[in-house]
Amino acid sequence: MKVGYKAAAGAALLAMALTACAGGAGEPKAGSSQAAEQAQQAAAQLPGSTINPVPYEQVADGGTITLALSSWQANWNYNQVNGTHDNTDQVIEALMPSAFLSDDKADVNNHPDYITEWKMELQGETQVVTYKIHEKATWSDGTPITYKDFQAQWKALNGSDKKFQVSSTDGYDRVESVEKGATDKDVVVTFAKQYPDWKNMFAPLYPASTNSDPEVFNKGWIGKIPVTAGPFKVDSINETTKTVTLVRDDNWWGRKAKLDKVIFRAIEDGATMNAFANGEIDAFEIPGNASDLKRAKEVPNVDIRKAAAPNWRHFTVNGSSELLKDKSVRQAVAMGINRETIVASDLKDMDWPIQTLGNHLYMNTHKGYVDNSGEVGKYNPEKAKQLLEAAGWKQEGEYRKKDGKEFAIRFTYPASLATAKQEAELTQAMLKEVGVKVNVEPVPDDKFFDDYVIPGNFDIAPFSWLGTPFPNGALPQIYKTPTSPENYGSNFPRIGTPELDALIEQASGEMDPAKAIELGNQADKLIWDLVHTIPLYQRPSIYATKKNLANYGAFGYADPKDWTAVGFTK
Repeated sequence: MKVGYKAAAGAALLAMALTACAGGAGEPKAGSSQAAEQAQQAAAQLPGSTINPVPYEQVADGGTITLALSSWQANWNYNQVNGTHDNTDQVIEALMPSAFLSDDKADVNNHPDYITEWKMELQGETQVVTYKIHEKATWSDGTPITYKDFQAQWKALNGSDKKFQVSSTDGYDRVESVEKGATDKDVVVTFAKQYPDWKNMFAPLYPASTNSDPEVFNKGWIGKIPVTAGPFKVDSINETTKTVTLVRDDNWWGRKAKLDKVIFRAIEDGATMNAFANGEIDAFEIPGNASDLKRAKEVPNVDIRKAAAPNWRHFTVNGSSELLKDKSVRQAVAMGINRETIVASDLKDMDWPIQTLGNHLYMNTHKGYVDNSGEVGKYNPEKAKQLLEAAGWKQEGEYRKKDGKEFAIRFTYPASLATAKQEAELTQAMLKEVGVKVNVEPVPDDKFFDDYVIPGNFDIAPFSWLGTPFPNGALPQIYKTPTSPENYGSNFPRIGTPELDALIEQASGEMDPAKAIELGNQADKLIWDLVHTIPLYQRPSIYATKKNLANYGAFGYADPKDWTAVGFTK
């Protein structure tokens, strides 16, 4: 999964937000069964992708596209814990190899520009996957892409060498060996434990020169992208202007990219809409801001593109924080937060189904979706008070205390994001009602992950997980018990249980898709009980683009990995 934290709502006043769930005259009340049914029907009608698909031959040759990043990235190694971010991914998609491509129905196939053939076989109980690398596939430094790159990535990401600070070992930790086949361009991957999501591996693929050395893996891509292998290459990275410029790579062996140049600019949330209206950027994802959506619709020659995507907004709860180590206390905090109010406030006027999300793995639009939120996901301030009392937190004045210490937690969020500020203030008001003090803590956008979320320097943090066609892959990446305080992958709350780990192990190795979903839902119930993360809603994927922009926009479950056809209509 990709980490992202673009805003998902407008900057409505607190008082307005608190009453937003009431609805208008004749409208079903948010949270009612009628409203949930209507939202589910609306969600089912969302398109799989909206990108203005235009045949390659009909896209103009040349031109420059300028796109916005939500914040500046320091580390461009997507597989390193500090690099697993939506902003990294957007840039890397046009530069680095990927073994697979997925369509808007989440069907996954080999990426023919890199892998001309792949095959999975069960030899008895042993799973073996073979890849045939494109004969012309070559890194930008002239080194051929071979089995050695696959082998080095497996060794770096399998978790055996703790010096590699990886965001996920998923899949790689189930591999027994990666060997040369008939030629250097043939890869044979043998699994020690069966892995149904094998198609999700080696995407992106980094060179052996990166994956063979922990120092290079962790720090060699900070502030630079030293090697590429895609239709574009890096022209410049300017940290002063927070801009990455890509140009066509004449050594690319696939079909020629239509665009001459791709520019990515880091623009703070509040300024992105202005940049689009002024023609400074050609497309941007509307960050859940109703006023931005309204303004975008008024821009001349604009196209609004939206799709159902595997992305969701949530609160991460730091279970390693001193005040939140007790599960019953985390449950009290969850029950003291009215998710329906936050969702209704965030999604008001966004042309998007107003529906809470009751699952950590499967979106409302996914066939595996079941609402597993149970009692923990229901707003129940009286039960929250009872749990806090039982845990020894007694009401003294406005807030609760225990052993003379006030129950005060930090809600840490990126300062420029109006959505997060709104969510913080709503949470602050709600939890005050149960005696919990919430200190609202805005921090610089580009420090939010590196200095706060990743090192565990927060109590509650709001952001979005951006998913893939492989939802069960989130289980080991995000929810498996950390092996040590330093080795937690993307489990930012740093908590887990043996029972959950056992289910994760089962789900990760289940080859029957229906059974894998069943196991995933069993695990999800435990994740809810643990209060590892508080899901809010399936995040809107809404883009504003220039009307003549082709093959780009709201991709949904599809992959934006084929950058050769992105461009403008003739």
